[in-house]
Amino acid sequence: MPKARPRETLQATSSVLTSAFNWLVNAPLKPSMQDPQPRTPPTLKATYFDGRSAQARPVELHIADGVLHIYGADVAVTAKLREVQWPERTRHGKRMAQLTAGGLVQCDDGDAWDAWCRASGLGESSVVVLQQSWRWVAAAVVAFVALLVGFQQWGLPLAARAIVAMTPHSVDASLGASSLKAIDDTFMAPSALPPEQQASIRQAFAQALSAQAPERVPQWTLVFRKSKIGPNALALPGGTILMTDELVQLVDGDTRVLTAVLAHELGHVQQRHGLRMVVQASALGAVAGVVLGDFSTLLAALPALMGQAHYSRAAEREADAHAMEVLTAAHIQPKVMVTLFDKLKAQRETDREKALKADKADPQDGDKAARAKRIGTAISWLGIAFASHPADAERVAFFQGAAQ
Repeated sequence: MPKARPRETLQATSSVLTSAFNWLVNAPLKPSMQDPQPRTPPTLKATYFDGRSAQARPVELHIADGVLHIYGADVAVTAKLREVQWPERTRHGKRMAQLTAGGLVQCDDGDAWDAWCRASGLGESSVVVLQQSWRWVAAAVVAFVALLVGFQQWGLPLAARAIVAMTPHSVDASLGASSLKAIDDTFMAPSALPPEQQASIRQAFAQALSAQAPERVPQWTLVFRKSKIGPNALALPGGTILMTDELVQLVDGDTRVLTAVLAHELGHVQQRHGLRMVVQASALGAVAGVVLGDFSTLLAALPALMGQAHYSRAAEREADAHAMEVLTAAHIQPKVMVTLFDKLKAQRETDREKALKADKADPQDGDKAARAKRIGTAISWLGIAFASHPADAERVAFFQGAAQ
């Protein structure tokens, strides 16, 4: 079979291509390939308010070339899309769009408004899209709660420490005096301890502090009170330490144990834990005021707060470390604190048994006793070995380890 010549092959290929081109050019276009007819912009029935009167005017809306057209019987208003404050989509309720030049349009049918927006090419913001997804809403709630917890656990203490460092010590003294008055009016009565015993406790503590740092003994004032809620000790801003008669009686007046307690409380004073706690509580109260809109009782409650709130566990560990330093310098065995923990534990068990017996003997009186006990536990202040402190086992191990 003879081979085709190159020239003949080229001519045949050219002829085929020419025929195909002529067919494409001359073939009638299918309807879908013809030039699109101008599309009428979708319209929406709405109500227009001009911002100068309360008269509602029925209008129709449509969007063309990036402009919102509002027209009705006596209305012809236009506004660029960027000059309109578009409402976010919600599951229920009417839609209202504000015009920056004045006036607004309102549509009572939210579904019709949303459909018109989609047909007009108005996309929804990412915020609206996320709001419609329960998964994203749940994730946002979890993230918000985590943020609050992180702020309360770490951010707030750091901020409070910085604020307190810039606060003059005169503020501590003023707050301490106000707090002592509030506590006296609520929980305390004059001490029944003999003046000689009070003086002996003060002298023992002063000697221990002098042994630790004779050249820089901190300022402190020790006051005694008879308490309605049992054995306790409380450090107030400014250097005042309150000790209850019941605590002295619980340890049989052992000045070594009482010195350990006072050293712990003085650690709170030196670290200004009381003022830091007030700053943190004030910040939380301010946040609550923003959310709830009520600042009226915040400042008035601060002195009483000193008698009812608890230090953080980190603050308690710092105070324990200070007590350890004082006891070591004064050649007092740190394990005397273990004696205190044991006696407090026994006291709690005794109180619980008394409350149960009172409940069995007279249900009505028992309810009162149990309620009083719950109140006493709830307002156990900043005292030593209570709920806000590190676990007793941890603290016992801390002081026992130092004694070995």
